[in-house]
Amino acid sequence: MEWTVGFPDLSATEFPMLWALTPYGDAVFNQRQIPLLLAELERLPAACGGEWVEQDRELCRVVERGTHLYLWFVGD
Repeated sequence: MEWTVGFPDLSATEFPMLWALTPYGDAVFNQRQIPLLLAELERLPAACGGEWVEQDRELCRVVERGTHLYLWFVGD
């Protein structure tokens, strides 16, 4: 199952960071957006979860610890 399968059902107001991700488009998160993304991951419905959630958290931590770093999601 594709990791973004449940994203269209997420509320754009409750999950604006995750809602913006699509399997076909690129998305970039800067250091100021990372805490918002992490907060959304914490309250993500189980149906949308999976191994990718912990991987994403670790990538977020890398961005938080660095300088001038971005988290990029590259679509198809």
